[in-house]
Amino acid sequence: MRPIDLASRSGVALRRAFQTQQLRQAAGSRQYSNITSLPPTYEKLHSKYTEVRRVLGAQRLTLAEKILYSHLDNVEESLLNNTNNGRDIRGKANLKLKPDRVNMQDASAQMALLQFMSCNLPQTAIPASIHCDHLIVGSKGADDDLQAGIQTNHEVFDFLESAAKKYGLDFWAPGAGIIHQTVLENYAIPGLMMLGTDSHSPNAGGLSTITIGVGGADAVEALVGAPWELKAPKVLGVRLTGKLSNWASPKDLILHLAGLLTVRGGTGYIVEYSGPGVETLSCTGMATICNMGAEIGATTSIFPYTEASARYLEATRREQAVKNAAAFQNFPGAGASEDAYFRFKADEGAQYDELIEIDLSKLEPHINGPHTPDLSTPLSQFKSTVQEQKWPEKLSAGLIGSCTNSSYEDMTRVESIVRAAEEAGLKPKADFYVTPGSEQIRATLERDGTLQTFEKAGGIVLSNACGPCIGQWKRQDGVEKGTVNAILTSYNRNFRGRNDGNLDTMNFLASPEIVTAMAYAGSTTFNPVTDSLTTPDGKEFKFPAPHGLEGPKTPFDIGKDVFKVASQPPNPNEKVAISPTSERLALLEPFEPFPNSDLSGLKVLVKVSGKCTTDTISAAGPWLKYKGHLPNISANTLNTAVNAETGEVNVAYDLDGSKHTIPELAKLWKERNQPWLVVAEHNYGEGSAREHAALQPRYLGARIIVCKSFARIHETNLKKQGVVPLTLANEQDYDKIAAGDEVATVGLYDMLQNGGQGEVQLKVTKKGTGEEFWVPVKHQVSKDQAGFILAGSALNLLSKSASV
Repeated sequence: MRPIDLASRSGVALRRAFQTQQLRQAAGSRQYSNITSLPPTYEKLHSKYTEVRRVLGAQRLTLAEKILYSHLDNVEESLLNNTNNGRDIRGKANLKLKPDRVNMQDASAQMALLQFMSCNLPQTAIPASIHCDHLIVGSKGADDDLQAGIQTNHEVFDFLESAAKKYGLDFWAPGAGIIHQTVLENYAIPGLMMLGTDSHSPNAGGLSTITIGVGGADAVEALVGAPWELKAPKVLGVRLTGKLSNWASPKDLILHLAGLLTVRGGTGYIVEYSGPGVETLSCTGMATICNMGAEIGATTSIFPYTEASARYLEATRREQAVKNAAAFQNFPGAGASEDAYFRFKADEGAQYDELIEIDLSKLEPHINGPHTPDLSTPLSQFKSTVQEQKWPEKLSAGLIGSCTNSSYEDMTRVESIVRAAEEAGLKPKADFYVTPGSEQIRATLERDGTLQTFEKAGGIVLSNACGPCIGQWKRQDGVEKGTVNAILTSYNRNFRGRNDGNLDTMNFLASPEIVTAMAYAGSTTFNPVTDSLTTPDGKEFKFPAPHGLEGPKTPFDIGKDVFKVASQPPNPNEKVAISPTSERLALLEPFEPFPNSDLSGLKVLVKVSGKCTTDTISAAGPWLKYKGHLPNISANTLNTAVNAETGEVNVAYDLDGSKHTIPELAKLWKERNQPWLVVAEHNYGEGSAREHAALQPRYLGARIIVCKSFARIHETNLKKQGVVPLTLANEQDYDKIAAGDEVATVGLYDMLQNGGQGEVQLKVTKKGTGEEFWVPVKHQVSKDQAGFILAGSALNLLSKSASV
C-alpha cells in the first residue's frame, strides 16, 4: 500500500520539491536551513496561519485553534464578526472552514454520494475516500465472513466503487480495514483538517490532525467546495503528567475521563491534551484517546506532534511526511517573533476554558458500562459493583480490536499475557474474538506471529471491518434475544442492543488486555491485577503485567494486493451503478421548502423519555443494508425509543387511541399529510454521526424536534435536512407537553427570514381539553443554516448553487 503524500489524494506528486539540505527523519524540534518552499498543503496552511496571526496579533492560541483557524475561508470575517474584535471567538464565532479532505465509511457514504450526485458536478472539489468497513458481519472468521459480506452487499459495493471511479475518489475495498485506522495509516498528517462521516473520525487527532465527525450533508458541502460552518468550539485542556505503568493503558485514560465528564461534558468543546505525560504515549495510544472523545460529546480531540508521531509516520512508510512536518515547523513567516513559526503544540501561555489534570502514574484500569460509555468504575471496585448491581458474573464473550484498540501496541500487549496463559496450560473460558483494524495491521501481526498466538489460544480472528462493534455480529454461542448476559469489549460505544441486537446484553468497555484476561477467567468479577486462576495441573497462575511494542521492528507489512487503495482520476463516462428496482439504493427526491409562514397544526408523535441516541432513532445492525434507500430504512425510525407516558418501547398511539409502532404511526401520518414533532429529554441524538437519524424523521413528516438539549452532530444534521431543533427554555415544560397535543410555532418564520435572529415560542393546544399555553424555546440557527431550512434542506440550496 503506497504512502499518501501531502499534496492531495494518493498518486499525486508534490508540486514543488524541497530545495534544502538532506533532512533527517525526526519530529519538528530539529532544525533545518535553506528551506525555500513547502508542499502545497503546508504552503496553504502557512499562508492562512500568517493571516490568522495578522488578524489576532499576539493572542495566545491553543494547537486546536491554530489548525482550525488556519483553515478558514475568510479569516477576518469569521474571527472578527460578533467576537469583540477577536477577543471572544470561542462559543460565539461562526467559523466557515475549508477542509483538506473528506473520508466516508460505506454505510454513510451511500447517502452522502446520493446527495452529491444531485449537485450534477463532474468531480469533488477536494480529495475524498470511501472505506467499505461497516457491512461485513462478524461470525465465523475473516475469510468466510468477508466472502459472505461481499456476496450479500455486492450491489452497494458496486455502487460505491463506480461512484469512486466517476468522481475520482479513493476506494478501499471490503476487507481493507476500518476507516479510522486506515485514515491514520494513510491520510492523517500534522496540521491537516478533515471531515469524516462517522463520529469516531477524531481518531486522527492522535497524529495532530483536526478531524471532525459529520453527517453526509456536511460532507457534501465540503465536496462541492462550499465553506463548512462550525460554531467556534471552546477548548477543554487535559494536562497529563507521569507515565502509565503495569496494567494501565491509554484506553483507561479516556474511560476515566468519560466518567468525569459524562456523555455531555465535552459538547461544544475541542479536547486538547498537553503536558509532559503526552511524550510518554504512543501515537496509536493517542489515537485511541481521541477516538473515544466522541463518547463525551466533544467536537474533536487532538494531541501535539511528538517523537512518537514521527516514529509512527516512519513505520507506516511516510518518511517524507516526517521531513515535511519538521520543515514546516521551521519555515519562517512574517515577523521575527516565535509566532512567525507554526508549531504543532499550544502557544506558551495559551488559555483553556477548562483544565483537567491527570497523573498517568496514578491511573488504574477502568471498566465502563453497561449501556452507556460514561458509567466508569475502577477495576479495583468492579467486582463489588457487579455484585451490588446484580450484573451477570459470568462473561459470555470477550472481543478485542476495532477502530479504537487494534494497534500493534495493543495486540502485542495482549499477546504477552496470552503467551503466559498458554505456557500455564490455560485457554479462554469465554468466546474470544479479535478484529484487526486494517490489512496493514493484520498482515503485520501475522508476519510477526501475533495472530497465530491468538488462534492457537482459540481466538476467532474476524475480518478487517467493524463487525460486532456496530451490530454486525452473528453470535455463535446460542445467546438469544431476551437473555441477560455480559460481554467485555475494547470497543468505543456500548449502547443497549448495539452489538448483537439483544437489549439484555450488557457490554462493558475496557482495554484489550483487561478484556482478554477476563475472557480467560470467564468472569466479570475477576481482577487480573490481584487475582489468580487455577491451571489444569492445580497450580495458581497470575497474569504478568502486559508489555508490548509501540510498533513493529520493521515497517508495517502492506498485506494483500487486493486490499490496496484504488485511486483514479475522475471518469465522466463511468456509469454509477443503481438499479431502478433496487431495494438497497434509491435516488433522492428533494424535500419541500419551508412554508411562507409559521408552522401550524403539528402533532406530537411521541414523547420520549431517557437516553435517545442515534441508535435509538435509526438503528444499525441489520438495518445497515438499507442505508442507501431512504423509504426502506425509515421503517426503523425511533423503534427502540421509550414512550414517556406509558413506559413502552416502540409504541405510539394515534389520535383515536389505536396502538402502533412509532415508525408505523409516522408513516400513517405521512400518508395523511399530518406534520409532526418529537419531544425528548437531554442529549437527544447522542452517539454516531449518522444523518439517517435526521433524514428519516424528515422523510416521514417531522418538522421540529423539541428537547432539553441536543448532541452537536445530530443538531447540525437536523438543520441540514430542514428539521428545526429547538430546546426548552424551561426544562419543566417537558412535563406539560404530551403525545397528540397540537403545536404551532410563533416567531420561527421571522427568525429564519432574519438569518437566525429572533425569539421563538410554541403555542401548545392540549389534546382533548383544548387548553392553550405558550412554551418559550431556544435555538442555535446561524444565517447559513436558516437558508438551508428555508430551502427545505442543505442539499436543495447546494444543488441550486452548483447549477448556477
